[in-house]
Amino acid sequence: MGVLTYESEVITAIPPAKMFKACILDGENLIPKILPQAFKSIEYIEGNGEPGSIKKVTFGEGSQLKCMKQKVEAVDKENFVYIYSVIEGDALMNKLEKITYEIKLEAFPDGGSVCKTTSKYHTIGDFDLKEEGIKAGKEKASGIFKAIEAYLLANPDAY
Repeated sequence: MGVLTYESEVITAIPPAKMFKACILDGENLIPKILPQAFKSIEYIEGNGEPGSIKKVTFGEGSQLKCMKQKVEAVDKENFVYIYSVIEGDALMNKLEKITYEIKLEAFPDGGSVCKTTSKYHTIGDFDLKEEGIKAGKEKASGIFKAIEAYLLANPDAY
């Protein structure tokens, strides 16, 4: 088993506290609401968001993926840090043991925030994960983040 680490950043006009609340703490409600073509549902099947909770993500009809399960590893509401692992589902392609994401939102000088994500892909055997696959996943995550930003800008009183 190997571990491939990938880091990325996305800048948003939304302050970190508001983005964390919308994206992380209420993501299971907001994301399917604003991106129904991509996400049919997101629900906790064990726990309610604390570390150890299991979330089931069911993708929309337009997606290549059907579903996945995510395990909440850590939630730090004061420092806007969220760590979770994809532990089951199509995204693992039977080639990955898990994918762990650490998301940290930090204040940006203009009043917005920067979302720093560290992704760790835990491969099974000698599977060689291609850069294109990682890049495609990063672009989808960035698209979700930007959709949440657009929603919050259009609805300033939300969250």
